[in-house]
Order: sequence, then structure tokens, then C-alpha cells
Amino acid sequence: MTQRPDIVMIVTDQQRYDTIRALGASHMDTPNIDRLAETGVSFSECHVTAPSCVPCRASLFTGYYPHTNGVVANGQPWNRTWVSDLAAAGYHCVNIGKMHTIPYDAKAGFHERYVVENKDRFMEGRWFFDEWDKALAAHGLKKQQRVEYRKRDDYRDRLGAFTWDLPPQLQSDNFVGGMARWWLETKPVKEPLFMVIGFPGPHPPYDPTPEIAEKYMARDVPLPEVTEAEMQALHPVFKEKRRHDVEVDHDSVAWKLDPTREELHRMRAYYYANVEMIDREVGAIMDTLEARGNLDNTIVIFTSDHGDCLGDHGLIQKWAPYDEVTRVPLIVSAPGWFEGGRSVDALVQFFDLGPTILEWAGVTPDATFEAQSLNPALEGAPFEGRSHVFCEQGGDVNLTGAEYLTMVRSRTHKLVHFKGMEQGQLFDLQADPRETDDRWDDPACAGVRADLMGVLMNWHIDSAVHTKNARRRIVSHGGPDNIQDGG
Repeated sequence: MTQRPDIVMIVTDQQRYDTIRALGASHMDTPNIDRLAETGVSFSECHVTAPSCVPCRASLFTGYYPHTNGVVANGQPWNRTWVSDLAAAGYHCVNIGKMHTIPYDAKAGFHERYVVENKDRFMEGRWFFDEWDKALAAHGLKKQQRVEYRKRDDYRDRLGAFTWDLPPQLQSDNFVGGMARWWLETKPVKEPLFMVIGFPGPHPPYDPTPEIAEKYMARDVPLPEVTEAEMQALHPVFKEKRRHDVEVDHDSVAWKLDPTREELHRMRAYYYANVEMIDREVGAIMDTLEARGNLDNTIVIFTSDHGDCLGDHGLIQKWAPYDEVTRVPLIVSAPGWFEGGRSVDALVQFFDLGPTILEWAGVTPDATFEAQSLNPALEGAPFEGRSHVFCEQGGDVNLTGAEYLTMVRSRTHKLVHFKGMEQGQLFDLQADPRETDDRWDDPACAGVRADLMGVLMNWHIDSAVHTKNARRRIVSHGGPDNIQDGG
């Protein structure tokens, strides 16, 4: 097609790869996302650049790894994005839902933003009133959140799983989906559209409405299988994380060192139910896009910013770069542009979407970007992808035992390096795809370990040289939060 496409990017928060039936999750009912996979291109090995929300999203919308753009942990300010390049090229740019800029309401290059943030904001941003807060207040309602959940006698047994007992349309994912449909149905836009729809779920608290919670409570769902041997061999940083998450309840999740099977079943059932709620909203959004009359020239992206351990490795939530956290779904559906029903198995990174989207709009990506276009794969050209993917995280509220960690992953092995520590992690992904057998000290793996440490060193050197001009621009504008507001 010669006409530039409308682009709709749907981004969930904390959704694992193994939550979509079309991608192999037989325990799930996700008919609408399944249809996107059937008509689109699925990337089966898409890995995030950071195992937590803010640095991963900053990386996506800047085109740089966290160590380059300076956003390495949650709560750190950022608002410069390549969205302003789309706006300059004539796109009308809209964000509805979660984006997680810091500050939350930064323009970030968009013409319009309708901000919905984390479901539970107990500390950071607690008194920031987003669109969802305003809607609840307009109905005379108080948000379900940690200060209320803590009053329950069973709070510590719920592991973050609570039904949404207020009006269903005001549950955060239903609310964001409804607001996106309302905008699409009522706003006349002549320019090509770039819309980012950010669902707050299935990030905890895991809060589906009662009827869909009951549906998943009544079925068998995959539960974590954690052995005492794995717990004994767990890296000290993640042993500290387990201790911390028991003592401090983040996002309404009070963790346990040894939760019961019943507690784990409820937690996962509610999480999966949250995903199906999002799937229903995706279906309604697709119907609305079709009713607008331009679906044949619309590219729809479905993805997530990272996953959730959900009890795997004895851990909850994110911050630990196991595949349950770093590997996310990525589906691009545009029958008018790309042949659908295909899967690309090459290694790619979440932030590779940036230059891909810019090229759709006829914009040349910045030459210093560390992200790489996925368009050759989408167009069916030969595509080898990346030889290695990388993920990094600075110390954070839930990562109290490490100042910095960096992961490098090939098709066959994964290495995690912890700043200032001799002990790291090394996994043979072919022999041990669940990453339960740490081979760091195994003499038989010394060569692989040395090779991956070399890859990590060269990655940093290449990054420093390739992005030197971008880094000068960051410094000259006073830091990553002040490069360009984009408004």
C-alpha cells in the first residue's frame, strides 16, 4: 500500500508469553488475541531489555538500552521519545492507559494522553489522580488497593489475588478498553493515527471480576514446580529478594516462602482470568477499529513490557531475568501489509518495535538507535535476528540485594552478571529450559561462561561507541528526563 497506515499498539503490563492459547497455552481462552496471531506474525523469542516496567518502557520509546538512556530502574524520570518524530511526520499520536512515563503525565511526544497508572500506588505517585481515579470518584467509589486489602484477615494468604467487586466497567482493564473504544468512536481524525493502548493488567493486584475468576478457579492451570534443591542453589541476590518480598508487600502482594498449592492455584487462576479480561477488550477494540472503516490499512501490535515469575523459582513478580520475565508475546497483525499466520523464531528485543514503527510511517530511525527494525522479518525477507539478547536492571524497591544485574542470552545459554559479585548465574537452555540448574561453577561450562562474559564486554564497548553522539545529546540537555518533552 502507498497510504501510510494507522498504527495501534496494545501493551499489557507483566504478561508472560505462556498466556495465549494460539502460542501454546492450552489452559487459556484468548480467542481475540488468537485471531491476531492467526492473521499476523508472531515472534516467539522476543525478550525485553529490562525486567521491570519503567526502564523497559523507556527503552522501547527511546530506542536505546537502559544503560545508554540512563533509565535503569523504576521511578527514574524519562519523557523523551521517538513519538515526537511520528508527530512531526504528520501522525496524530494518542496514548490511552498505562505508559509509565515519569512524571506520569509527561507529554512524551503525544498530542493526547489519557493516563491510567498502576492499580496499586501506595508510595510512588500515590496522590496522582489519573483518569481511572477520576472515574471512580465520579461514581462516589474508593479504589480497591493495598490500604483496603490490608484490612482483610486473609490478606497474607491471597498472594495479591482479589476479585474486583466494584462495577465491572470500572475495573482498570475494562476501563482502559472502554476509554479506547470511546475515543475511537467519537474523535474525528483525518491524519494517520498512532495509538498506544496500555492495559494495567495482569500486573498485580490480580483482580478479575468474580465470574471470570470462578471460571479459572474451576480448571486446572499450570502451577510452579520448585524443588528444595533449586531453593538451596538460588543465587544470594534472589534469596534476598524472597526474604524482602515476604517482609514488604509490593503491589498488594504479600509473598510467602512456602505458599500452599491452593494459594498458588488461586493466584495463577486470577492472573490468567485477568488476561482473558484483556482479551475481551482486545476483541471489542478490534470491532471498533473495523467499524471506523480503515482496518485494512491498520497495523495492530500486541505485546507486553515483561512477564511475572508467579512462583517459578520461588519468586514473585519481576526483576529476576528468567525467561518467565524476559520473554514476552509480540504479535503484529496487518493482513493488508504482511502475510499472516507466520511465526518468527529468531531472537529479537522488545524495543526493536521503535524503528519498525518509524519505518511504517516513512520516518528514518536515528542512526544511533540500538534497536533494530523487524520489517525484514515481517516482509518475509531472510532474517537471522540477533545472536544475543540483553537485559539489565539497577537496584530497585524489590531488588535490594544487587546494585546492578545484566543478562546475556543466546539461543542455547544464559548468563547473568551481578555488579561487584564473583558469583553469577549460568544456564544451559537446551538441557535445562526451566533454568533450575545453575552451572556457573561447573568446570565443564567454563568455556561457555568465558565466551558469554566476552560477549557482554564487547556489547558494552560497541554500545559506548555506537551511541556516543546520542549520549552527548543526553548530557547536554541535563539528563534523560530533559532531552525533549515532545509536547
